Amino acid sequence: MRTKLNKILHHEKPEVLLHQTVTVAGWVRSIRDQKSFAFLALNDGSTFANLQVVIDSDLPHYETIIPSITTGASVQIVGEIVESPGKNQSIEIKASEVTLIGECDPATYPLQKKRHSFEFLRTIAHLRTRTNTQGAVARVRNALAFATHKYFQEEGFLYVQTPIISGSDCEGSGEMFKVTTLDSKETDYTKDFFQKPAYLTVSGQLEAEIYALAFSDVYTFGPTFRAENSHTSRHLAEFWMIEPEMAFADLAKDIECAEKYIKYVVRYAMDSCPEDLNFFDKFVEKGLLEKLQNLVGSPFEKLPYSDAIEILAKASKKFTYPVKWGLDLQSEHERYLTETHFKKPVVLTDYPKEIKAFYMRDNDDGKTVAAMDILVPGIGELVGGSQREERLDVLEKKLEKHNLNPEDYWWYLELRKYGSVPHSGFGVGFERLVQFVTGMENIRDVIAFPRYPGHVEF
Repeated sequence: MRTKLNKILHHEKPEVLLHQTVTVAGWVRSIRDQKSFAFLALNDGSTFANLQVVIDSDLPHYETIIPSITTGASVQIVGEIVESPGKNQSIEIKASEVTLIGECDPATYPLQKKRHSFEFLRTIAHLRTRTNTQGAVARVRNALAFATHKYFQEEGFLYVQTPIISGSDCEGSGEMFKVTTLDSKETDYTKDFFQKPAYLTVSGQLEAEIYALAFSDVYTFGPTFRAENSHTSRHLAEFWMIEPEMAFADLAKDIECAEKYIKYVVRYAMDSCPEDLNFFDKFVEKGLLEKLQNLVGSPFEKLPYSDAIEILAKASKKFTYPVKWGLDLQSEHERYLTETHFKKPVVLTDYPKEIKAFYMRDNDDGKTVAAMDILVPGIGELVGGSQREERLDVLEKKLEKHNLNPEDYWWYLELRKYGSVPHSGFGVGFERLVQFVTGMENIRDVIAFPRYPGHVEF
């Protein structure tokens, strides 16, 4: 039976493993042939560290098998766990059997160097997973995803799988991918598969609200899509969203849940992926661990949008985009608040209603909505949420003002007609969360197969 390397390298008491015979398998990170013996660095993806394998020259077929083992090749090793005299590991394997599973041509294998640019690695997404950085990203992403389900399940939320194909535009932005079986010149939707316009969803929120108004607390975690022709380091055409919805909850409850969730999953990643986060702290973002510890260890700053505008207007920093009440904040403004002014995550509330979505509840001042964004250093907006508009008459007027057809939202309106209650929710861009926790600069490097304008190969 094969033993994964993390079970060996991260055993609580490695001394109890000494002199045990194990079978391991993985991909060769490096091999050094010293003629009388060879050192092989093996990795199977279960951990950041490599396991050192020592192969003595008296091993049968040593002269033929060692030259055929190159960086990138896959091998199986049977051997004894022994103490290592090296400085970087306490144990290693002394091989008794070496089997080459898959050859790797060193003349064409593109991962020969120790470091490659992230831009180059995106062109070989099928192989970049074998690099230290992508391996660490994948493990941290896995930890954050698991912690997401763990948190909401522990809090009593019901997991709902909302549809990927939708007939409505949640955000009202119009930047949606159309789903159709018609040819490009056909416009008669009665002949189409769904007999009406259909799109890839930009959010599972509206459908999650249906379940929240029957099960109280629910969440959805799945892929969403936006046809925004953006080439920035913060945008993808396909990305994942975490979207909880809570009945009988106002904006204060929404903020409380969001802050608690962010701290929970970040703490879980720190506890579960120390090697990976140490790597990111050393090679990707200096001070990353201090930043994460600061997030989990102190309360988020909370203030209204109007106060944030005053702070930005008085700032000595010159911004590229104007600062004025009624305008949406740009990334440079969000990062100034979190990185320079408060030096911590910031929760902004009560945004002007003209710059927010139709479903957000109007405040009594007639100018703002009960919305909140959580901003974090290095990223800007990480969480966006609001108390939802539960009043039927107000929601009908808001749809009209946003030029949205009430017939497309008939079921959404009926939720306000039959047993409406105050309810709230928020959305977390999962890739931005992974960016924040890893310190990775470009969002295309924290998702397995990035989709952005002109790129859909992998």
